Amino acid sequence: MNIKHLLAGSALSLLTVACVKQDQTPDALRTSIPTSDQVGIKLPGASAKTVGQLANWYVSTRDVTRMFNGTTVWVLDTVHTIVEFPVTSVSGNTYTWGPWTGALDPANYKLDVTAVGDGTFTYQLSGQSKTQPGAQFEVVIDGTADPRPGELKGKGEFIIDFDAAKRVNPIDSGDAKGQVDAKYDLAAKHLDLTIASTNATGGAVSADYAYDETADGGGAMLFDVVGDAGGGPLLEEVTLRSRWEPTGMGRADARVAGGDLGTAQAIASECWGTSFQRTYYTDNANFNPTEGDLASCAFATADLPPAK
Repeated sequence: MNIKHLLAGSALSLLTVACVKQDQTPDALRTSIPTSDQVGIKLPGASAKTVGQLANWYVSTRDVTRMFNGTTVWVLDTVHTIVEFPVTSVSGNTYTWGPWTGALDPANYKLDVTAVGDGTFTYQLSGQSKTQPGAQFEVVIDGTADPRPGELKGKGEFIIDFDAAKRVNPIDSGDAKGQVDAKYDLAAKHLDLTIASTNATGGAVSADYAYDETADGGGAMLFDVVGDAGGGPLLEEVTLRSRWEPTGMGRADARVAGGDLGTAQAIASECWGTSFQRTYYTDNANFNPTEGDLASCAFATADLPPAK
């Protein structure tokens, strides 16, 4: 069970109780949380019949964007759906939905949204374990929302605490560990994620993800992870940056640097066409032979940020 199932279950429980209350949600609060359509990543798709011929890094780009954007979408959709319903109680400038739970659910959940005097909102989705006597509510999702720029132009931030989620509900919380910090800006069509976790042996793993969509439907993605890439005890930095045009043509550049590589860097590049098939590949470490035509690339040169 993953965070999507956990959030869906808590939302369903909260909506059940919200439907029987009469207090109405302020319009500004209701519109402050964007929906999945507003923050969804617009990455060109591919037909199933060409899967075996797809460029490798087109597939990687699509998988990474869908995985990370999916987490953001589910959090925002859950909160947005809850605040569409009448609140359970109001205390000053804080609106609460819940707490509520099903008879067999292992946790209670509630959503608290506070109207800040400057026109912004803070919100916390909290859980209370029913498997631990005397357990207190713990914040699983802690966020802020700023609707002041106007409809479809808001921005915000939220943190998902997977360790707290596991303490609250060890049955449904899955294997995720650590925290994800998400920042979004609808006007700029930009999303940032910072991930802090551990690997299977307890070693630290950190990652940064950034997504930008252009006005004409193109986009760019940057995924940067620091961890043990193998070969020794030091941590390497693995970076993947992909860019694509509205037609679907794109280019991905990847680099492994630092750690056991010392001052050396392994860099590879791949381009794909409108059918997402590889049109060009090269690398500086002889992983695979260079093939295709550089002139076929939507972007003629590699564009990677400096190594950390």
